[in-house]
Amino acid sequence: MRRKSVVFALAAAVALIWAATADASPTKRFDRTTQTCRILTFHNSGWVSRGAKLFKQECKSCHFRGNDKGAKFLHSGSKSMKGWNRIFYKRYVKCARDGFWDRIDQEDLAQINDYLYRNASNSYDPNDAEDCG
Repeated sequence: MRRKSVVFALAAAVALIWAATADASPTKRFDRTTQTCRILTFHNSGWVSRGAKLFKQECKSCHFRGNDKGAKFLHSGSKSMKGWNRIFYKRYVKCARDGFWDRIDQEDLAQINDYLYRNASNSYDPNDAEDCG
């Protein structure tokens, strides 16, 4: 009987920890470029994973470690959520200034931003997870 209680308590603790961390990633993002709130939940995770593919295709072609283009190495955790949003809104990075972003569809840029925002360096901080109300 005591063994069943210990197993039950352990299972309850595991379930509680999983529930506390399952929703740690941000579930929405305010996109200043389009002035819309973009939903980033499990149900539309294909949207965010498409952003990951686009990031690898469009950005990592230059921003990889040891590149000869002088592009800074980037990964999703290189910036905070607010930092990634600021980069995409203000477009002050060299890629955007040089016109590279002009050849990328606006919706694709938004999906790249969604991916980077969802996986940013501070995306697992529950105090900052809800960014747009």
